[in-house]
Amino acid sequence: MLSIARSELIQIFRNRSVLITSFVMPLAISAFFVYQHEVFAKIGSLGYIAAIVMFTVCAFGLYTSAVTTLASRRQNLFLKRLRSTAAGDASILAGLVLPVTVISLVQVAVIMTVLGVVTDTPANVGLLVVAVLASVAMMIGLGLATAGLTNSPEHAQVTTLPVSLGVIAVASWVGISGTDDLTLLKRLLPGGSATELAVNAWNGGVALTDSLLLLAPTLAWVVVAVVLATRLFRWEPRR
Repeated sequence: MLSIARSELIQIFRNRSVLITSFVMPLAISAFFVYQHEVFAKIGSLGYIAAIVMFTVCAFGLYTSAVTTLASRRQNLFLKRLRSTAAGDASILAGLVLPVTVISLVQVAVIMTVLGVVTDTPANVGLLVVAVLASVAMMIGLGLATAGLTNSPEHAQVTTLPVSLGVIAVASWVGISGTDDLTLLKRLLPGGSATELAVNAWNGGVALTDSLLLLAPTLAWVVVAVVLATRLFRWEPRR
């Protein structure tokens, strides 16, 4: 797995377009939110900014990159060749998505650290870490499922849009309006409960047990995504 991850990391840094679209742009957008934190805090809260940063990186940095990577490796038959080695399927997939996952986690950590320095520190750092990890797991699962519907790296620009824009829209909706109205709907949508969890972790004022219950919908989406991935994911190009 680690050898696959190391090889994939080298490929990422050699591909300038992937670096710019998948990592530099999300970082720039997140930096803009942090720079304009006073404006966005009035619209929502500091927790809302944290949630938007989290999903901007997870959607465009992690999710889109994972789908593009898997589609590209399938198209050039690299996935097929890897399956002929001693590595198992799980190790192959983990090795391919590990670099983008680590890079995304580092980006989120750096941006949220800067946000905490220029504003106020989060009320519950541990809960915020849980929210980030749950969101990352959900987006990886959705990435594997979407990769099964994606024929090429170019096709990924289309297939990733609904989920990418969808989770950002849900995060903005929940982060700005809260969950006093349409509570169940907002929490069941992908990213809704994770956004509320991140907001609670940063702003405080909510019991820990109540916040931890918000993990259930996100983890349910992880399960759904994994089930879809097992049914949809393909190791060879469609003929």
